[in-house]
Amino acid sequence: MYFVDTIEVAGLGNRSYLAGGRRMAVAVDPPRDADRVLAAAARRGVRISHVVETHLHNDYVSGGLQLARLTGAAYLVPAGAGVSFSRIPVQDGDRAVLDTDLTLRALATPGHTPHHTAYVLEERGTAVAVFTGGSLLIGTVGRPDLVEPRLTEQLARAQHASAHRLAAELPDSTAVLPTHGFGSFCSAGRAEGTETTIGKEKASNEALTEGADTFVSRMLAGLDDVPAYYVHMGPANSAGPAPVDLTPPAVADAGEIAARLAAGEWVVDLRNRVAFAEGHVTGTYNFEAEGQLATYLAWLIPWGRPVTLLAESPEQLACAQRELVRVGIDRPAAAATGDPSAWTTGDEALAAFPRAGFADLAERQPAEGMVVLDVRRDRERAAGFIEGSVHIPLHTLHRRLGEVPAGEVWVHCAGGMRAAIAASLLDAAGRAVVAVDDTFAAAEASGLPVRTA
Repeated sequence: MYFVDTIEVAGLGNRSYLAGGRRMAVAVDPPRDADRVLAAAARRGVRISHVVETHLHNDYVSGGLQLARLTGAAYLVPAGAGVSFSRIPVQDGDRAVLDTDLTLRALATPGHTPHHTAYVLEERGTAVAVFTGGSLLIGTVGRPDLVEPRLTEQLARAQHASAHRLAAELPDSTAVLPTHGFGSFCSAGRAEGTETTIGKEKASNEALTEGADTFVSRMLAGLDDVPAYYVHMGPANSAGPAPVDLTPPAVADAGEIAARLAAGEWVVDLRNRVAFAEGHVTGTYNFEAEGQLATYLAWLIPWGRPVTLLAESPEQLACAQRELVRVGIDRPAAAATGDPSAWTTGDEALAAFPRAGFADLAERQPAEGMVVLDVRRDRERAAGFIEGSVHIPLHTLHRRLGEVPAGEVWVHCAGGMRAAIAASLLDAAGRAVVAVDDTFAAAEASGLPVRTA
């Protein structure tokens, strides 16, 4: 009998897998904090004999190299991926014996990257699962535009062909186990559900129900923004990531926090957005530890800028560190835990700003000196926006604060998390701000004039 354990990397919208038999196992697309994979193997009582990558990742730093070194496992990487470290280059059709009656077979599936490779788990010669990485996802496929703009259409067509190859060569009962597609920006569309099979995808996945021309045109027209930090992930994975250091950062007192703020460094408050709005150190930014911390902090912060973390507890700080190493923010410059009253010097008062819902906005708008700022992405705004609102996507706001018109800024997104980040950026810049902590569906229901592009 075989097993497949899923290792969720929820903050990035990804999954890693540990699969094997009674004695041996393979780790597929492991996250940077590979200790989670080691713990899963220990619970199963198996040795990790193989570590495999489906592709050179563009959205996170891989833990594959370190995991292979720690376990002595064979490290399998697609042959076409240009890397600077020793590995076993994988070609289409290559096989690796995992355990009694268990084999892993490589299947070339270019599209998400030119060298992308899926791995079919076979029990006694029958395919039982396929690790599809960024190829065939649940209801969609991985996006083809992360490698080189000039290759995007070519890779989109390859992605369509790869999906059809998987569907043609594997039994309908084969479990489809993708790495991306659970909120990842590597997905070309919105993935629905948590599990699927080849048969289910044949019936519902647009890559398998549409012709190549229709599919490619629709996908290219619908591609979303690419997080800025992605440009750093491929080179890091190609060079071979350094081992992870998750030891606690140096402790910063109130004086050091003030000095780092004065030096223009980023000081990030990880607390819940409600607590932050009620009281925080002037000049700090709010990226909730419970939200998509790694994605949005890595997207916004100038790459390489020192970051100091403020957390309500050592546990929250440790979780944040783990999230951030996955995207290459390896060591915070400093950190503090506890209450914000201890993070200020002397009699310095804590800053605060109000929160509201769309109903509150409807009661006030229109009003002189009032600005409604929409920080959603272009694709979201095209589906509906508040008439008269200013649009600056969150991931560009820190560079465009001067474009926000004068007045009290009521900032909103689709659900409240991004609005809270934006509100903290505006508040740190000295703007009067109200964070709209509400779902956008409530805008029209509140009587606000909502238009579509």
